[in-house]
Order: sequence, then structure tokens, then C-alpha cells
Amino acid sequence: MTDDLYERTRQSWEDIWSQASVEAELEVMTQKRTWETLGVYPQYLSREGIILEAGCGLGTVIMKLREMGLRVIGLDYAERALRAARAYDPTLSLQAGDVHALPYRSASLHGYLSFGVLEHFEHGMGPALREANRVLVPGGTLVLTIPYPNVVHRLVHWKRRLLRQGTLADQDFYESTYTRQQLIAEVERAGFEVLLARPTSHSFTLWGLGWPFKAQGYYRTTWLAEALGAVLRRIAPWPFNFTTLIIARKARDVGGK
Repeated sequence: MTDDLYERTRQSWEDIWSQASVEAELEVMTQKRTWETLGVYPQYLSREGIILEAGCGLGTVIMKLREMGLRVIGLDYAERALRAARAYDPTLSLQAGDVHALPYRSASLHGYLSFGVLEHFEHGMGPALREANRVLVPGGTLVLTIPYPNVVHRLVHWKRRLLRQGTLADQDFYESTYTRQQLIAEVERAGFEVLLARPTSHSFTLWGLGWPFKAQGYYRTTWLAEALGAVLRRIAPWPFNFTTLIIARKARDVGGK
């Protein structure tokens, strides 16, 4: 990874969050596809220790999990997003920082959450996963969502190559996808035991095709996308998977290393 590309990706996130709002992100939290993950992973999280969302953006996941009684803090390298989150809710515990050099002691956190973050580093997710392992207590929980190379993604990729428009990771914003096998291998290599690998958000895969699956509003899907997505979730769960939900546990014999 070049430092220049890393910085351009960070700046892209600053720009993305400047065009979003906490209110709009909270509305996304009520959508059906959000509960395909939010309805699953909290049961794996400790209610005693502290949980980190690494790459928390506007902090809406933290707000929702706090309502569920969990102790959650947030970290992001997009400081503009953190300022907006604090302006909305000054009680949030947020910190600017890098997921590759977390400002926390080894074996000090009970959970590590990362939603659509670790695919944005050209050198891969390994260094960030090893850092996650370092800060988690033995037996601590890792929760990830990572984009999957579904059929729509591959179609768009093929179209861009045909039209010579470059790859999906362009000059100013790096993004990659991982198959189920690749993702599990990365997580296990970092010292975790995978408990669950689940395909999610099939309706949002269809959203990427545009009309008639994209509704007006902030990342809203139409009734047709939701209906067809529910069918695809049953008959073709992985080919139309938008993001893979991974729940894993830090190996207990790793200690704080």
C-alpha cells in the first residue's frame, strides 16, 4: 500500500460523510436489511466489557447498541464524521485513530466491530485483524461485514473493463471484495475461530442495478428489491450475497499477543 492511496481513501471518506447525516444513517438502521445483521451479532457480544466499533463513521451503530444495553466506544480516521456524531450526541465515546494502530492496551476490549471497513486497504485486512486480535481479551468477539464478489459486482466490473473505465478500486478510493473462503482464511490466520459466516443484504445487491430496485431516499430499496431479495436469499444465497457477516472468537490460547 502506498501512503498516498491510503490518504486519498481517507479523504474520500471525509467527503462521503460530509454528504451524509446522522438522521439519515439512523433511518437506515430501521430498514429490514440492517436487521439481517443487527438481529444476529449482539447475542455474541459481552455485556460486561467494552466493545469497540472500529470505523464507526457517524456513530449510529453505537447509538443502537447502547439502547440494547451494551458498552460501545467508537474510533474512526474520518474526523469530520466524529465531529458530526458528537454534535448529535455529546455522550458518545469517540476517538480519532487508525485501525492499524489502536490506542488501546492489549487484551483490554471484549468486542471488536467492523462494518464495511477492512476492504478499503490495499495491503489487505491482515494487519488490521492482527491489531484487533491484540486488543481483544482471550475469547473476545470479532464481528465483520465485508463485501462479497456477487454476480452484480462482477457484471459491473466486467462492464467497466469492457468500457476501459478502470477497476472498482479507482485512483481516489480503494475497495476490494472477499469470497467466503478468502475471508474465513484471513480471519483464522489472524488468530480467530470463526463461529458464523452468513450472506446478507441480498436486496441491496439488487439496489446496485438501479431502477426498479432503487427507491427514492438515502440508500432505500423498493418493495420489488425486498421481495426478490428474500427469494434469492433462499435459492441463491451466496451468488447474490452483498456482504458477508463474520462472527469469530479470539483463540483463548493466544493470550494478549
